[in-house]
Amino acid sequence: MITRIWHGKTKTEFAAVYRQYVIDTGLQDYINTPGNLGAQIWQREDGEVTDIWTISWWDVYESIKLFAGEEFEKAHYYDEDKKYLLEFEPRVMHCETYHFPAR
Repeated sequence: MITRIWHGKTKTEFAAVYRQYVIDTGLQDYINTPGNLGAQIWQREDGEVTDIWTISWWDVYESIKLFAGEEFEKAHYYDEDKKYLLEFEPRVMHCETYHFPAR
């Protein structure tokens, strides 16, 4: 399994609206792509700035390419991101993931 991690920062005052935008765009695209195994949003407020991560799980890298294209390590942004994000990180992180369920 592969975990894809994207990170963005927004003003805390926009965090709830932006989180919903991410759910309506990126997360919907993730979960509707063949080979996606699920997704989460992580959020952490730090004063006037809120960090948001999307965490998604994939069966193989080829499935990620169905979502992100051949340059799958580049961050994928949507039109409205420019209204909310404080910066645009150029890349995402991919990690080979080994899951050990609790007993």
